[in-house]
Amino acid sequence: MFTPAKPIPIDREQEKRLLSLSRSGKTPQKVALRARIILFASEGVPNHAIAAQLGTSRPTVLLWRNRFRRSGVPGLLKDAPRPGRQKAITPDVVQRIVEATMQTTPAAATHWTTRSMARAQGLSRMTVQRIWKQHRLQPHRVETFKFSRDPQFVEKLRDVVGLYLDPPDQALVLSVDEKSQIQALDRTAPLLALRPGIPARQTHDYQRHGTTTLYAALSMLDGTVIGECLPRHRSREFIRFLNRINRETPPDLDLHLIVDNSSTHKSPPVKRWLRRHRRFHLHFTPTSSSWLNMVERWFGEITRKRIRRGSFTSVQELIKAINEFLEAHNRVPKKFVWTKTADMILTKIHRCKAASGTPH
Repeated sequence: MFTPAKPIPIDREQEKRLLSLSRSGKTPQKVALRARIILFASEGVPNHAIAAQLGTSRPTVLLWRNRFRRSGVPGLLKDAPRPGRQKAITPDVVQRIVEATMQTTPAAATHWTTRSMARAQGLSRMTVQRIWKQHRLQPHRVETFKFSRDPQFVEKLRDVVGLYLDPPDQALVLSVDEKSQIQALDRTAPLLALRPGIPARQTHDYQRHGTTTLYAALSMLDGTVIGECLPRHRSREFIRFLNRINRETPPDLDLHLIVDNSSTHKSPPVKRWLRRHRRFHLHFTPTSSSWLNMVERWFGEITRKRIRRGSFTSVQELIKAINEFLEAHNRVPKKFVWTKTADMILTKIHRCKAASGTPH
């Protein structure tokens, strides 16, 4: 048998507030329940009877009776703070995982995996994965880089970046290059369409139907592209493309062309052509620095969006697809904007060389 609990004394203001909480439709249900418990307890109703009538337990009734005695009505409005689960992984363990990932490699392997690190550290795979995610560590990935050995690297860099950031007056800056050996690949089976949960799929095997070379000149003013597909990659094709640029640009503007160090851009026939067309000025990027030529960005777009997943039964079909992409792009051209100064680029290169131990 339970000893009947004494009635909880409440004053007039408390009773009024409790009645309001128990009846209001805006009161959270758990708060309304607590208010009803105290109202019944103030009338001397036994705890087990309160629990039965309100559909709760006797320990719950005791809990809120005690909370009301200590804190009054405000004590019913929110739960007491809880300590939460203690962290199982200490900062020292996290630091040990991070340092091991960045500074060591496992035996007979080039990089850590979550499972190999978990075994080595005596932790779970998911714990290692969470730590790597928090610290943005991806040991399974590797990217390539190459330092230019051009003795005029700084001069060429400043020249090209200067054209991007501060183009000359009464002139048009064009980023020019060739995407050579584009293959007309015909897949041996039709593309399997995209389905929920399953990406589009194509066969690994294909038939080759020849190649073409795409010459492109990206205008740094508005993002339009002058493009032409030619069968080969030689000086005569480059001169033919220069003639096309000459026809399709305003004749009263100087043309500053950013090109790479391909021999087709420096051959004697090209030099003779340039001497006859004085408004053309070629600016060469440093060797091994194709990232400085903005038209490479556009080449990446046409590769991703039209060429890589295409299937072409002939070179003519490939050229038609390229020309359609060119026309669609020039209807709504996308301007490519260069943002880094030459000094910012040089500072980053110096940091990378210091990190790799390269002395020059």
